Amino acid sequence: MSDKTSGYLDMELLRFTTAGSVDDGKSTLIGRLLYDSKAIFEDQMEAIEISSQKRGDTEVDLALLTDGLRAEREQGITIDVAYRYFATPKRKFIIADTPGHIQYTRNMVTGASTANCALILVDARNGVIEQTLRHSYIANLLQIPHLIVCINKMDLMNYSEETYENIKNEYQRVADKLNIKDVRFIPISAKFGDNVVDASQNMDWYKGETLLSLLETIEIVDDRNHEDARFPVQYVIRPQSDEYHDYRGFAGRVASGVFKPGDKVKVLPSGKESTIKAIDTMTGELDMAFTPQSVTLRLNDEIDTSRGDMIVAIDNVPFMEQEFDAMVCWMNERPMIAGGKYTIKHTSNETRCMVRNVNFKVDINTLEEMTDDKTIGLNDIACLRLKTAKPLFFDSYKKNRNTGSFILIDEGTNETVAAGMIR
Repeated sequence: MSDKTSGYLDMELLRFTTAGSVDDGKSTLIGRLLYDSKAIFEDQMEAIEISSQKRGDTEVDLALLTDGLRAEREQGITIDVAYRYFATPKRKFIIADTPGHIQYTRNMVTGASTANCALILVDARNGVIEQTLRHSYIANLLQIPHLIVCINKMDLMNYSEETYENIKNEYQRVADKLNIKDVRFIPISAKFGDNVVDASQNMDWYKGETLLSLLETIEIVDDRNHEDARFPVQYVIRPQSDEYHDYRGFAGRVASGVFKPGDKVKVLPSGKESTIKAIDTMTGELDMAFTPQSVTLRLNDEIDTSRGDMIVAIDNVPFMEQEFDAMVCWMNERPMIAGGKYTIKHTSNETRCMVRNVNFKVDINTLEEMTDDKTIGLNDIACLRLKTAKPLFFDSYKKNRNTGSFILIDEGTNETVAAGMIR
């Protein structure tokens, strides 16, 4: 493998999601980001030029780069989550372009669930609106560490600094209420590219970074949980060969924390203790493993361990419970059944569970908690009490996104019906 390829593979990856109401210009912003950072092939550009002409647009609509479904292009709205990949010399990126409509809340949750950063778009003409509150609430619920508030369409407000400052102050009050720690603000015009990749000549009063510069430099290493060592076992490796006759390793992905040979560990649910003998990969042994590496752990002792078990630090164990509260976003057309039984998938573990109670439902418009309405349907967000058939090993979602999240599956149809975050 050449040094160039190796360097590219080792580059840090930033996942970010976009959120904003209809016509705030999310897809145009991403199109502009891709176009100005030279991440578009000529044939892609030609295809959207032809699409723009067919629609009768007077200029090329960069939003067509992300609106992949025909229905999206025809209606000029984003329906599904569109993932786009691009890279600069400093970083690799995966963008999740998510819809702005209320009826696609579940799509936004899907796109935002793995994001390091969220771009919240605000139309400079409208300021902070209901949708802005909703998307900020969801970003906060999903514990996205960094928010960049892009105040878009500044060209329609004559690039006014006063407009920018007013919206910035208005949004800061929302951020304080939701306890969002890291919020950055950028005045932009996605249509004309002001402050997207290149600094704006029209807003020389803005001395901050451009959007791309911020995305390239925002610190994400410390966002991961490096303290709580958690290793959900996905597969037990026992080669049936003479060469590796006595080999027994536990394969999986490090969910959080750091593991090193010599570390004392405990295997859940048995509680048996051992020491890490070695950490193996396809290319040899490692001195340490950390999230999100996929590795094989070998232990000094023969412990009966199988898929769904979890290897943890001996002096730092997760909760081991059969009953807990969780925030869920309902993702299925069929409403939730009170007392209904579902399959719960949590890390590499899978078991049955029952909905014991609906603690409250969130009014997605006012963000108030409603305790009298117990019906949970498509796109609803609620706090449920769940009881599982066997104990799960988890941390709160706020502390650990990997071990605090799960999905619920309908046993009859095998469809994913909800995404959950343990409180």
